Amino acid sequence: MYCQKCGSQNPDGSTRCFSCGYELVQVSYSATATKTSGLAIATLILGILAPLTIVTALPAVICGILALVNISGSRGRLKGVGMAVAGILLPILIVPMMMLIAILLPALSQARNVAQREVCRIKLSSLSIAMMVYANDYEDNVPTAEKWCDLLMKEMDVPEKSFHCSTTPQGTCSYALNSNILVLEGQADPHLVLLFESQPGWNQSGGPELLNTQNHDGKGCNVAFADGHVEFVRTSELPTLKWTYDDK
Repeated sequence: MYCQKCGSQNPDGSTRCFSCGYELVQVSYSATATKTSGLAIATLILGILAPLTIVTALPAVICGILALVNISGSRGRLKGVGMAVAGILLPILIVPMMMLIAILLPALSQARNVAQREVCRIKLSSLSIAMMVYANDYEDNVPTAEKWCDLLMKEMDVPEKSFHCSTTPQGTCSYALNSNILVLEGQADPHLVLLFESQPGWNQSGGPELLNTQNHDGKGCNVAFADGHVEFVRTSELPTLKWTYDDK
């Protein structure tokens, strides 16, 4: 036990200090005498706030270290080691993780947009293939512009979900037919527009006035050409698309 006068350490059960002769008083600290370190509490609070406001991260670490030092030297009169350790670890572990997530979010968003664009391209490609099969069965004639969606569903067994991009609501078509296309010959023009992304609707047909880039953040839209291939055409290149047989 420690001498209350000089602070020297004496063997347990001693009645007098071997250093100064002071009569030792037995002191027992009950559970009610043990207090939670205020610094430990402050450390935990600052650590919890660190993910919300980074400015509390460094104070949390500093307070935590001071709390651990004080608790260690309190001879059992202070508690709160767990709070101090938790308050230190929260900013050390969570704040870098949140910063990493913030860095990765734009890349994840871009990856999602690219994935949506590819799914849309595949659906449009399946429609153009169905259109060609239909033309092959009907002497090179494409479905009539007023009923092309209905005819592809009825004659080619195209499922309704193939008509809409994932960014548009169910039950509508995200694509339109180039109204200038009447027949699809064997040697189709690879530059002539056949189908393209448009505002949601059904059996839509027309020309460049129906082009829609909103499904892909205004960066462009998917276009199916008369030879069957599909491209994602950038917004800046849309004015160069060929809409009639006579266009160059």
